[in-house]
Amino acid sequence: MNQSPPLTNLQARDIASVLHPYTPIHKLGEIGPTVIERGKGVFVYDTQGKEYIEGMSGLWCAGLGFGDEEMVEAATEQLRTLPYYHLFGAKGTESAIELAEKLKEIAPMPISKVFFTSSGSEANDTQVKLAWYMNNALGRPNKKKIISRMKAYHGVTVMSASLTGLPYNHMGWDLPVDRVLHTDCPHYYRFGQEGESEQEFVSRVVGSLRDLIEREGPDTIAAMIAEPVMGAGGVIVPPEGYYPAIQQVLDEHDIILIDDEVINGFGRTGNWWGCQTLGMTPTTISAAKQMTSAYAPLGAVLVPEDIYQSYVDHSRKIGTFGHGFTYGGHPLGCALGVKAIEIYQKRDIIGHVRGLSPLFEKRMKKLVDHPLVGEARYCGLMGGVELVADKATKRSFAASAGIGPLCAKHCEARGAILRAIGDTIAFCPPMIISEAELNELFDRFEKALDDTEAVVSKGNLRAG
Repeated sequence: MNQSPPLTNLQARDIASVLHPYTPIHKLGEIGPTVIERGKGVFVYDTQGKEYIEGMSGLWCAGLGFGDEEMVEAATEQLRTLPYYHLFGAKGTESAIELAEKLKEIAPMPISKVFFTSSGSEANDTQVKLAWYMNNALGRPNKKKIISRMKAYHGVTVMSASLTGLPYNHMGWDLPVDRVLHTDCPHYYRFGQEGESEQEFVSRVVGSLRDLIEREGPDTIAAMIAEPVMGAGGVIVPPEGYYPAIQQVLDEHDIILIDDEVINGFGRTGNWWGCQTLGMTPTTISAAKQMTSAYAPLGAVLVPEDIYQSYVDHSRKIGTFGHGFTYGGHPLGCALGVKAIEIYQKRDIIGHVRGLSPLFEKRMKKLVDHPLVGEARYCGLMGGVELVADKATKRSFAASAGIGPLCAKHCEARGAILRAIGDTIAFCPPMIISEAELNELFDRFEKALDDTEAVVSKGNLRAG
């Protein structure tokens, strides 16, 4: 039996003091944390000097990779000029103004105002409050429910975690809260019925949405929130025609569509916004992550003029617009957002993503031939590889077998950092990745798949 190496001093200090998110903390003392020391380009290095291709852009966010000198210079200049200020009480900063202008410029539909937050979770939490505020302003106090989807991921604040449709975000947390509804996940591979075509599947899930709205009462539902490609739920790409079909249902019942672009936005899918790639027509947008390429925390909500005017009306009635965050619109984050968008434009990062997408698709499709892989899903430079116990029946492994996390550990041993979402392995490499680096990432992953298959076969872990 292989024994884990003794913990380093840094690992021991980490375990003694840090509470790790999304971690089986009951096992942390056995496995030990991987302490990352530095990064450059698409690579990061741990304190032992081991190199990893960061195949997840950190957490879907470091689109420009690590150590970009233009970003470092922009941060340094802003910190020297104005390290902090706020937007409360009619205060403003040039970096917040400039970033809001740039977001309006690249938005997929006419946008009037940008509200800044510190994160994607805060942006989606704010979306709900703004939908409630709008309906109060419009004299519709009962139109407050929010529709999300099973397997959606919208954050971890009390409200955004309620919108999230994943069991671990609800179990033990007394969530979801009232006013949140969940409709079907548009994952054809996992939820399509025998003999059902993709278009028949779309018709069924859209019919289910219509039934939900009519059962609850359209006059009680304010909004539906959706990620164009569902990221942390397993990189789920809905079938063609799904979004136009749900849009029709929402329009019929005067329900706005909140577009969660926190993972999809800023070139990841081959367009500025995932909604452009997937055929969505949003009412409002949430943004974060690649907006600053993760060089500083920042989130944003983009709203059109008619909705903004409802806020103005209610502010006039109440006396103020009573919402905001200490670090929302932080000068450092905004300066880095401005610089990141400038880099995406002048280096044609979207063109680079489009140019690499055929190779990404080719390597993903090849993985389906592996005995562990049931489905490979992809869009632009994000993908998910679902591991199954039986390819013919799509039977999943027992959750207790922990095959996804096992595969992720083998990836790490092979020098690739990827993320296990249950038994789906997610890919989201920095958008600056080269063709050679992308091939190397897949080569390392294929070796890790073989390592995982060896453990599965030896341990007879496919047994139902």
